[in-house]
Amino acid sequence: MSERPESRAIEEALWQKVEVALNTLKGYRKPEIEDVFNIGRYYLGPEDFKITNYIRTRPWSAFNPGALKRGDELLIFPRLVFEFYAYVSSAGVCSINIEDLLNGNIKKPLDTKIILWPKEPWEQLGCEDPRIFEQNGKTYILYCGRGYYRIASGKIIKNDALGLAIMDEKWNILKRGFFYVKKGDEKHVPSNRDTAFLEVHGKEAIMVTRPVIRGIKVCWRATANIEELYMLEEDLEPVFAPEDWESHIGWSTNAVKLSSNEYLVGWHGVSKFDFTYRNGLAIVNEDGELLAISNYILSPVGIYEEYGDRPFTLFGNGLIKHKEFLIWVGGIGDCCIGIFIAKLDEALEKLK
Repeated sequence: MSERPESRAIEEALWQKVEVALNTLKGYRKPEIEDVFNIGRYYLGPEDFKITNYIRTRPWSAFNPGALKRGDELLIFPRLVFEFYAYVSSAGVCSINIEDLLNGNIKKPLDTKIILWPKEPWEQLGCEDPRIFEQNGKTYILYCGRGYYRIASGKIIKNDALGLAIMDEKWNILKRGFFYVKKGDEKHVPSNRDTAFLEVHGKEAIMVTRPVIRGIKVCWRATANIEELYMLEEDLEPVFAPEDWESHIGWSTNAVKLSSNEYLVGWHGVSKFDFTYRNGLAIVNEDGELLAISNYILSPVGIYEEYGDRPFTLFGNGLIKHKEFLIWVGGIGDCCIGIFIAKLDEALEKLK
């Protein structure tokens, strides 16, 4: 059983940063929707995936996918659910030619291989919401591991952890584990997900992340050691906070490099009033500091996007740039996948 270290000192230090963020890192946005993803909107249901390496060839649900561009191919990493009762997730991979996608010609069903599934108690309830980063022949998959942990009292609890799987080009796992926060000799594992790497240099990764501190969800930046899987408490800094009309926010996608010091990342906000998940874009620098942000530019519309296991939910996880286009690959309704296409320059015009 995985031990889950808890440190009141680290939690208090992080909480003090949250309190400052809630008072100072807001007022950047308005509750307006300026949907720019009007070039194309395409949908993939569970029946559009043919599983090639599992006893079940069709998932019950397929949603919240990561994305990666390799040449002219869009790799999609759907979160897959096969069993109804416990709703345990895995992550698969399939491929679509980007030019075919832009022409609305998606050849279905998509041959899909499961590459990440629960192996340890800390992820026994599912490997959720993959975010993809690739460098030097290695693929880094950040995901939420839902599972069981033993805390200091000896009690077994359920919770989320920020998981990392490092894979080779054939999807063999080279390393796997979950992150903790470190301060001196103390360790703390907050509930965490919604994370993306900006850069990886040796054993150090610069990331945007979303630890949950005393139930409050704001967007953070951090530096992580990916060999020992820790973030230093002093390097964790809030980037922006929920606005008054939002219950919470989080990072939604991987980061797309725009220039030597600009990275485009999707984010989501959840309305206090209609409980809808809507999305925007942010630009951060190489340290994860906020340079620009939009209002909502992607929101669920129509029965395909508004209905589902969790209605009015449009959520991450993949973002790629191809020629003059920005392609957002996201989950809809916690059951299906949407592919949303915008002109990149029109999307960037909405950031301030």
